[in-house]
Amino acid sequence: MSAPRTDIEQVELANTAFYEALERGDFDAVSSLWLAPLETAADDIEGEGAVVSCVHPGWPVLNGRGEVLRSYALIMANTEYIQFFLTDVHVSVTGDIALVTCTENILSGGPAPEASDELGPLVGQLVVATNVFRRTVDGWKLWSHHASPVLAESGEEDDEDTPG
Repeated sequence: MSAPRTDIEQVELANTAFYEALERGDFDAVSSLWLAPLETAADDIEGEGAVVSCVHPGWPVLNGRGEVLRSYALIMANTEYIQFFLTDVHVSVTGDIALVTCTENILSGGPAPEASDELGPLVGQLVVATNVFRRTVDGWKLWSHHASPVLAESGEEDDEDTPG
């Protein structure tokens, strides 16, 4: 594959690298993809840099690099298997900021049954996500990740015309 030529291609690669690192359980790679305070300190009067944020489905807002990375360490430590199939990926870039929206079709496996090498039951989940990236000298870095579950249809229709 040739080197990415456009900002959109570079952001797509950074977004893909984020999900691939999660699938591998590679904490160092996940950490390297998040914006660090020094990468944005020039923009901040107090020298703190931009504060990263993250919302996992069902979690409160996590602010700050330490809190965000700690959450990924916990997720990776408690997830035996995870795979992301991204659909509906849309990338938009304005200057040094990029916005990626996508649907995460997640397949994950729980802990193995005792005295077994097999994965626990696989569970599917549909999540919509927004990833905000910022351009740095080291490439595009995650500034914010927000993921929300998509409510599944129950298959039962509320039809008031149907006799009850």
